[in-house]
Amino acid sequence: MSDAAGAWRRCSSCKREIGFAATYWVCSVSTCNRKRTGLVFCTTSCWDVHLPLMNHREAWAEERRAPTREAWRREQEAERKAEPAPPKPAPAAVRPAPARPPAPAPEPSSNEILVVVSKLKAYVRERSGMNTSDSVSELLSDRLRRMCDQAIQRAQRDGRRTVMDRDF
Repeated sequence: MSDAAGAWRRCSSCKREIGFAATYWVCSVSTCNRKRTGLVFCTTSCWDVHLPLMNHREAWAEERRAPTREAWRREQEAERKAEPAPPKPAPAAVRPAPARPPAPAPEPSSNEILVVVSKLKAYVRERSGMNTSDSVSELLSDRLRRMCDQAIQRAQRDGRRTVMDRDF
């Protein structure tokens, strides 16, 4: 991050600098620790702030130590070397290939489940306290297919290539 300022990263909550070789905290939940997300906190109080936002069921702050300035530089250099080279542009004299017609869409599987079964079962249990049979998802998927087929026909009849809410 800010190598010249003497900071390794900034706190994800309060934006204070976390220095090289300093102690910091991370969330125990894996989605907060992904490379792309990379949430880091300068104090456990800052970690506490993110809990209501993320709505974790069970989480704790894990203490970590920031890398030294030299280790951070080596890591950054290794990442730069590992990045793929940008694609080379095509020469101007080469003409693009003629456009091919789109490939036909694969035939949908008639027995494929179209609903998220766990969410369906959770909804029924939350609303009524009842369990849901596995055959419900098959029946619901069949009905959903019929509804979608009808909506597709309406969109085609109107000359559109997009199925909209009004088609249902």
